[in-house]
Amino acid sequence: MRTVRESVLDVLRTRGMTTVFGNPGSTELPMLKEFPDDFRYVLGLQEAVVVGMADGFALASGTTALVNLHTAPGTGNAMGAILNARANRTPMVVTAGQQVRAMLTMEALLTNPQSTLLPQPAVKWAYEPPRPADVAPALARAVQIAEAPPQGPVFLSLPMDDFDVALDESEDRAAQRTAARIVTHAALPSSDVVRELAGRLAGARSAVLVVGNDVDAAGAWDAVVALAERTGVPVWSAPTEGRIAFPKSHPQYRGMLPPAIAPLSRCLEGHDLILVIGAPVFCYYPYVPGAYLPAGAELVQLTRDADEAARAPVGDAIVADLALTVRALLAELPGREAPATTRIGRAESVETVDGTLTPLAAMTAIAQGAPENTLWINESPSNLGQFHDATRIATPGSFLFTAGGGLGFGLAAAVGAQLGAPDRPVVCVIGDGSTHYAVQALWTAAAYKIPVTFVVLSNQSYAILQWFAQVEHAQGAPGLDIPGLDITAIATGYGVRAHRATGAGELAKLVRESALQQDGPVLIDVPVTTELPTM
Repeated sequence: MRTVRESVLDVLRTRGMTTVFGNPGSTELPMLKEFPDDFRYVLGLQEAVVVGMADGFALASGTTALVNLHTAPGTGNAMGAILNARANRTPMVVTAGQQVRAMLTMEALLTNPQSTLLPQPAVKWAYEPPRPADVAPALARAVQIAEAPPQGPVFLSLPMDDFDVALDESEDRAAQRTAARIVTHAALPSSDVVRELAGRLAGARSAVLVVGNDVDAAGAWDAVVALAERTGVPVWSAPTEGRIAFPKSHPQYRGMLPPAIAPLSRCLEGHDLILVIGAPVFCYYPYVPGAYLPAGAELVQLTRDADEAARAPVGDAIVADLALTVRALLAELPGREAPATTRIGRAESVETVDGTLTPLAAMTAIAQGAPENTLWINESPSNLGQFHDATRIATPGSFLFTAGGGLGFGLAAAVGAQLGAPDRPVVCVIGDGSTHYAVQALWTAAAYKIPVTFVVLSNQSYAILQWFAQVEHAQGAPGLDIPGLDITAIATGYGVRAHRATGAGELAKLVRESALQQDGPVLIDVPVTTELPTM
């Protein structure tokens, strides 16, 4: 007779989930004992780092990540990162150990008394199997739920004494059958709906496309580019861009829409039809009231998320598979001669101010030093515009940024992304403030010799908060400056080679050299001036 542990491992093998990101505690050791040679355990020193690494791994590899946390305290530590994973729509199974069943009623030490409530609403599903025999089938079900559109994290609480329980042959066989099930999600709207949308696009005086994260995640990149070129319409990125949905070097690309109601509406003035693909309508913050759409404009949203369609304040919506729907739409649309367009020029900026690089000069040097097939991770929110202006990313699956707004994603996600896409150079561009939300990820990168290039833009402040303070008329708020940090010393303490670059040529050279080496991580600290975003 086989044990629950053996059945669980076979379920994970069947699903291809043999990499475990974790920070173990005493309640997780029974699950992990006699750890098999065909599995890989990636240790993080803090639970938010563990989830962040799994997030980057899943997004870069296109697979479902597996996380192992320590009962209630570990889950609590990880909640911010789990919320980021939900916003990123990352397929992820988060497990946490639970006290032995015999001591749950008395709430012995390390009991999670509300195990399925604690991670909500950050997860799609939370469950504690009622019997040991239900652990492996529950795990298989969790994977199916995590992978169903819209993808996202799920949570399982697993009592520690379940794993050595013997299963009879029928229980073990049932778990394997459940794990082997294939669920396909590929909904296509009716031909009438597609033809009606094609008619609206063809008949519009001035249509525009707005594209979002799910274009990349759903494999709709090529179809959306073809749609833009067939119709000749301008293309904007939706606010809060966690992935690249359209080539930023394309002549029809216009930029990223501002994340506020009135400014966003002003950007779309003159258009009578707005087609939004793979994005909410819209992700707003800060609150700048105004009309949701310019006068005379109609909006149609194409999304895989029924809840996203339901909560949109304006417009019609079609809930369906993005790639299939756009391809069907292309089949109904006549070609038209694209209007003459000019590629948007790069912003002009001085290179230094009092000897310190400007953010645009630093981003330009980083882009010049990085290889063409770089997988970029960004968590420098105040300099995101300069980053995109310098890099002009033009290939799918090449950019990750947290869509949820919470800090702590960048360092950890970069480590996980390199594990998920080991054949690509990974460059993480991150602010000095963001760095310290998950700085322990540096240890994992060093300990596992993960070749990531971390470039820290140091302005000794939370610059994005200084911008919000201006927008929200909250000047004089404390806690917006962070002087006295020495990230190179911290990185060295974690075992990471560290450099400080003060000139553009030196920075480009360091990025070029570090991105090509494969014997471990490198951190480059770059002092930069503070430039607040505009809207």
